[in-house]
Amino acid sequence: MAASLQTFIFFLLSLFFYSISSISSIHTPHNDAISILAFKSKADLSNTLPFSHNTTQFFCKWKGVQCFNSRVIRLVLQGFNLRGIFAENTLSRLNQLRVLSLQDNSLTGVIPDLSNLINLKSLFLDHNSFSGAIPPTISSFHRLKTLDLSFNNLTGLIPNSLNDLNRLYYLRLDSNNLNGSIPPINIATLQIFNVSRNHLSGAIPVTQSLIKFSSSSFSFNPNLCGEIIKIECSSHQPFFGVENSNSNSNSPPPSMAAIVLNTGINRSPKNHKRMLVIIGFSTGIFVLIVTVLCFAFTLKKHKQKLKRKQKQSNGGGQTMASDSSATAHAAVVMRIEEENELEEKVKKMQMGRSGSLTFCAGESQLYSLEQLMKASAELLGKGSIGTTYKAVLDNRLIVSVKRLESSRMAGTNKEQFERHMESVGGLRHPNLVPLRAYFQAKQERLLVYDYQPNGSLFSLVHGSKSTRAKPLHWTSCLKIAEDIAQGLSYIHQAWRLVHGNLKSANVLLGSDFEACLTDYCLSTLTSVEDSDSQPYLAPEARKSNSREPTVKCDIYAYGVLLLELLTGKAPNEHLNAKPSELVKWVRSIREEHDGPEEDLRMVMLLEVAVACRSSAAEQRPTMWQVLKMIQEVKESVLNVDGNHEFNENEEESM
Repeated sequence: MAASLQTFIFFLLSLFFYSISSISSIHTPHNDAISILAFKSKADLSNTLPFSHNTTQFFCKWKGVQCFNSRVIRLVLQGFNLRGIFAENTLSRLNQLRVLSLQDNSLTGVIPDLSNLINLKSLFLDHNSFSGAIPPTISSFHRLKTLDLSFNNLTGLIPNSLNDLNRLYYLRLDSNNLNGSIPPINIATLQIFNVSRNHLSGAIPVTQSLIKFSSSSFSFNPNLCGEIIKIECSSHQPFFGVENSNSNSNSPPPSMAAIVLNTGINRSPKNHKRMLVIIGFSTGIFVLIVTVLCFAFTLKKHKQKLKRKQKQSNGGGQTMASDSSATAHAAVVMRIEEENELEEKVKKMQMGRSGSLTFCAGESQLYSLEQLMKASAELLGKGSIGTTYKAVLDNRLIVSVKRLESSRMAGTNKEQFERHMESVGGLRHPNLVPLRAYFQAKQERLLVYDYQPNGSLFSLVHGSKSTRAKPLHWTSCLKIAEDIAQGLSYIHQAWRLVHGNLKSANVLLGSDFEACLTDYCLSTLTSVEDSDSQPYLAPEARKSNSREPTVKCDIYAYGVLLLELLTGKAPNEHLNAKPSELVKWVRSIREEHDGPEEDLRMVMLLEVAVACRSSAAEQRPTMWQVLKMIQEVKESVLNVDGNHEFNENEEESM
């Protein structure tokens, strides 16, 4: 009996202590605020983050903090001049975190163990000063889609365990001090990859994932070799640039100046002839100067001989020789002055051509035209009115530069271009890629935008040639549709302007995968037809000779784009689809991806697309009305789901 009583008491005590420990381990929302403040205490030595213990009850409203059910799901603290360390056991306690961005700061030390962030989907630690190795625990982020550790001081090997991240879409490890070989990375979902500017060596593994990427993803690693970069591997690797001189795989990217001046790339026969004329003209001037100097030297010798002869003669002859010498000297001086004047004129002409970089209203002048011209340039794509480059400046700032085709903007003079850019440069909205600066000279016009690292909506929807495209989850469609509607509504209502060239290729994905419009308000500068834009053209635009873009044309293009999102099909595949057939057709495409609830929401979005694609312009809703319809769909989702925790499907929209 006594033994049974002792056993029962022991059981009660064990149950009591277990309950106490369970209660103490519960993570309350307030703990998220404490975790962020713990991070701030070590990382924010300049006290720039506006967080304090006095406002912890409102931590979900702190700048850069986003919550769901009072738990932090996004923390975006980029560009806050954080110059401390990323301390252990601080942000790693935010176990509901989906997105963490600390990019563009000055954080030092090692990257701590973040393995507790089991829900993390995007991690941006780039453009800091982190050192040490890539934490092996990163491979435990099984839901991770985006990983950017570029532009740091990381050392050591690239862990082979990255292959465990089977959802990874975006991986950047460039501009560090990593060494060793590249592991055989083979992640089916990988679309963006860069390990350039490190100290990697050996053969690049030929995997289905890595073979998709160009040599620029591996450049500035002089000891790499292999089929992908067209450098034969041998027991003795040549010094960089000594052998394989015919291959340009390891050559540095051209500068913006080289592109603008057409030196070495895409030089047309017309520009080649112009260059020959310039070289011939310069050679002629050089020969002329040498001839004049030789003439002066000969004249001087002749003068000296004449003086010796005149010494034996009278003084009158001496005066005559002196006058001749003075005249010849004056002629030479005059000729040299003319050459100097010509040189000054050439300089002035060059200055006139170079112009100046004009920053849009309210923008800080972070770089000069000279710095922009020296920036390395990587081709991103070519469109109907220009070519876009990624430019990396010497201060590590990355911008996107669109070089407008002069032949397609011949009808726009200098004053018109400036006035238009002043208007467009004033547009600021989270769903617009901001225009920061522009440049124009006689034959050159450049637009400088923020660089968007995650590519275009076109690439997201249609994938690459090697991957089969499938429709996005309906929540992703809803989020992207709302983002685009927000940006268009702002252009239409706040500024009374028109996008004029809305298509999936002109929707870029920002650092947090938000949809941002680009190439907006440029169509008024050109009347050139774009074959890629044809399926997005409203019926009235196809019939009109002027092709003058209107607000209603934008709304029609929005409807086409929404159908593209829902189906994953190119616009020309549903161009002639009748409204009565659309629901059945879209359902047949999405039936294996959606359930009953998703089908209802899909139909609601489809109704918005049909309204926007009305053949009669006057029957189309305004962009503000479209936005309201999209938000009603979103509210219906929230009402149905209630306070459920984020599930796997809901998270796909983030």
